[in-house]
Amino acid sequence: MTTSTIRLTVAQAVVRFLAAQWSERDGAEHRFFGGCLGIFGHGNVAGLGQALATSPPDVELPYRLARNEQAMVHTAAAYARAANRLSTLACTTSIGPGATNMVTGAAGATINRLPVLLLPGDVFSTRVANPVLQELEDQRSYDVSVNDCFRPVSRYWDRINRPEQLPPALLAAMRVLTDPAETGAVTLALPQDVQAEAWDWPEELFARRVWHIPRPRPERAAVARAAELLTSARRPLVVAGGGVLYSEASDALRAFAETHGVPVAETQAGKGALPHGHPLAVGAVGATGTTAANALAREADVVIGVGTRYSDFTTASGSLFAADARFVNLNVTGFDAAKLSGTQLVADAREGLADLSGACAGWAAPDAHRARAAELNRAWDAAVDAAYAAGAPDGSPLPQPAVIGAVNAAAGDDGVVVCAAGSMPGDLHKLWRPSGPGSYHVEYGYSCMGYEIAGGLGVKLAAPEREVFVMVGDGSYLMMAQELVTAVAEGIKLVVVLVDNSGFASIGNLSESVGAERLGTSYAYRGAGRYDGGPLPVDLAANAASLGASVLRADSLDGLRKALDDARAATGTTVIYVRTDPAVSAPSSEAWWDVPVAELSTTVAGRESRQAYEAGKKGQRPRLTPPG
Repeated sequence: MTTSTIRLTVAQAVVRFLAAQWSERDGAEHRFFGGCLGIFGHGNVAGLGQALATSPPDVELPYRLARNEQAMVHTAAAYARAANRLSTLACTTSIGPGATNMVTGAAGATINRLPVLLLPGDVFSTRVANPVLQELEDQRSYDVSVNDCFRPVSRYWDRINRPEQLPPALLAAMRVLTDPAETGAVTLALPQDVQAEAWDWPEELFARRVWHIPRPRPERAAVARAAELLTSARRPLVVAGGGVLYSEASDALRAFAETHGVPVAETQAGKGALPHGHPLAVGAVGATGTTAANALAREADVVIGVGTRYSDFTTASGSLFAADARFVNLNVTGFDAAKLSGTQLVADAREGLADLSGACAGWAAPDAHRARAAELNRAWDAAVDAAYAAGAPDGSPLPQPAVIGAVNAAAGDDGVVVCAAGSMPGDLHKLWRPSGPGSYHVEYGYSCMGYEIAGGLGVKLAAPEREVFVMVGDGSYLMMAQELVTAVAEGIKLVVVLVDNSGFASIGNLSESVGAERLGTSYAYRGAGRYDGGPLPVDLAANAASLGASVLRADSLDGLRKALDDARAATGTTVIYVRTDPAVSAPSSEAWWDVPVAELSTTVAGRESRQAYEAGKKGQRPRLTPPG
């Protein structure tokens, strides 16, 4: 039997293969690659650039021009998260700085367990022209290039030195990208000469291929162990992580909580798993949490972690939960399920919740526990109401919580808030009232400055029917505002709320608390040895206008609300510029975060901070007790 072949370059084969990949879960199929972002240079223009430019009409892989290589990985990761990891975008760059600019984005995607495919150009496989432009010459081996930097931040990494290596590498890449337990950044380094080389490929390589996303069920014995522990609980608490949303398990979580009367707290990635207002939704947990969720966490005798990786913020650096608390960890990844010495349920969140609920039939938490959650919720809601209503004299900087409240109201039921680094993610986590799954998108696994606008672009591409509200501070904006140009060029509407507090607010406050005296955290002229001179003549609103966005300025809370209404009614990207007062904080979470403080300090504040730090360290508890 003769196998039919088709002659294509390696780059053409990559494009055709990617266009034929689909994912399927619960009977619904999704095109896995929604397109390819790329910036071209001598490492990929003659390969993937030529292949994308000349691909036939039946090869559906739309190309989009990005302005920054790191940003386009953020866009792809945000797209994947908004698509619940059932779809993503590919990213291609030239060799050298174009490739290494993607490393930060790759780390963020892998840390957040989000599938992105990176296709950096590489140096010549034949080596006859070495050293080529932008080549890293490593004296230990000619096999090393800058693309080796991607190895530790990729879930799968390969370099294609010969055309016949491509098919198994592509299949391995797809296996990892579509595996809920293994997914993250995948890197296929493509030497520029190999990209342009032709080969006779078997036609079945380009046949429509459907990757079925599994929903693994937990082991029955593990369910029995977890149920035995849970049904002994008097003060249980669910901690819902991103796995709830990726599994589309919100309905299962709601049913579990209502059936058994268990309050539900949320991590950054899991926020929105239950909508605000649900009687058992107690909001954010941990260092940036609500007083309601954190009080219940301290009192909990059994904690059911669903799809969470238990970051230090979630656990308040290991100080939040009681010393005798036991854990049931439901996670599709065994690595995360094993944390905190918990009873492990390695399974899909939706299926695991259903099985665990069935095994706990007839059991519910005491009425007093639910009443306690409701009481704590009412107190926190009152604190948020007050923070949202706090204004300032016209022309004065607004409190950041009031800005968040105005955006929350404008977002409504169909809006999505997008944010990443700085003080806003912490305030958003505790204050934002989500309408449900997908309404809250904050990158806090890597807390990467510059993610916001690029991430908003990815969310809008994946969910064009939703209004996307990007909240970005001046520090993060100055690091990566370029994708405003991409949004304008693509006709993609974003509402960007640009918050100017003249520096790095969160690190400024943190710096002061550890005795570092806000060094390097304020945007001002250099004064007497420090940046304590007058304000800089920087007009960020004018900058946004120069990038093609419509710009509105808000000088009061009422003015901000009107600007948000106008931006929502607009058809293109609008930037709303508003100044905020970094000295006005959101209500406290009453939780701790481990940031080491110098043992020796010449300031009273520094010495007091060290004392407080040592007191906080005493509350940290290693989780070494065998699971119950």
